[in-house]
Amino acid sequence: QVQLVESGGGFVQAGGSLRLSCVPSERTFSRSIMGWFRQGPGKERESVAGIYWVAGTTYYADSVKGRFTISRDLAKNTVYLQMNSLKPEDTAVYYCAAGRSLSRLSVVNVQFWGQGTQVTVSS
Repeated sequence: QVQLVESGGGFVQAGGSLRLSCVPSERTFSRSIMGWFRQGPGKERESVAGIYWVAGTTYYADSVKGRFTISRDLAKNTVYLQMNSLKPEDTAVYYCAAGRSLSRLSVVNVQFWGQGTQVTVSS
């Protein structure tokens, strides 16, 4: 069974940066889209950013636009989320996600989830 392995979470002060990484456990893993979701305490899981694997086209939630950047390294089979200018409201468990859908990832169409990595932003 394919697993998505995340890393890079941690504790950071407001205004700081973190870089999350996600790599499938199998090199032969195929997908159309990969992205990142987050779920804060008492909140619904929400889409943060996504990237179409082949074309490299990206999309972002309005709340992170201009601060977060999603990218992928085809050779390393890895997707990244560079998070800059972090705010306390960014505090959440961040989940890597993948799917074969032609549309943007949502909690409904995600086929593979990572285990989650905690990001905590203090004031």
